[in-house]
Amino acid sequence: MAKVDVYNLQKEKVAETEIADSVFNAEIKEHLVRDVVVWQLAKRRQGSAAVKNRSKVKGGSAKPWRQKGTGRARAGTSRSPIWRGGGVIFGPQQRDYGYRLPKQIRRQALISVLSQKFQEGKLLILQDFNLETVKTKQVVELFKTFGVNKAVLVAEDNRELSLSARNIPGALAVNQNGVNVYDLLKYDYLMLSDASLKKIEGALEK
Repeated sequence: MAKVDVYNLQKEKVAETEIADSVFNAEIKEHLVRDVVVWQLAKRRQGSAAVKNRSKVKGGSAKPWRQKGTGRARAGTSRSPIWRGGGVIFGPQQRDYGYRLPKQIRRQALISVLSQKFQEGKLLILQDFNLETVKTKQVVELFKTFGVNKAVLVAEDNRELSLSARNIPGALAVNQNGVNVYDLLKYDYLMLSDASLKKIEGALEK
């Protein structure tokens, strides 16, 4: 098991902790990471685009004129797709773009991204995120102290941290249950509290 330094908010080393190789130093499986990113983005699609077909547009179903003798083409309804104001043929309908993805694939993809962060030196372990008040400036100063521009901040339910980070474009504060592949790839660094580190390991270790 590898050892990593644990820092306080002033970037002072306060301890060392061991991290599980099976979670933070495993083989990176890029194909699984791609599968999970596509799955996450598909689930986020609204699927609300829709048009009216001939059964939904306004208009009567009565025959506009008699079949023969008028010199005009035959017509059975004013809602025909070839008429102005008629229904749309093969247009989009509301749908759910989400689909099922096996839990083991999601687990391996998350392990791959966590391992990549560690191997690239972009995993930072903090003793805790005990902020005194709700103040955006505190998170800005934290980023300056650690030389970070974009990071996911992971701690147990922490109201002060969540509210302080929400107005910073490069910060995303979540608890350990909110850690996911897409967000970890979107942000450069992963800053974990020591307690959240242990809980993530416990959830992902075999």
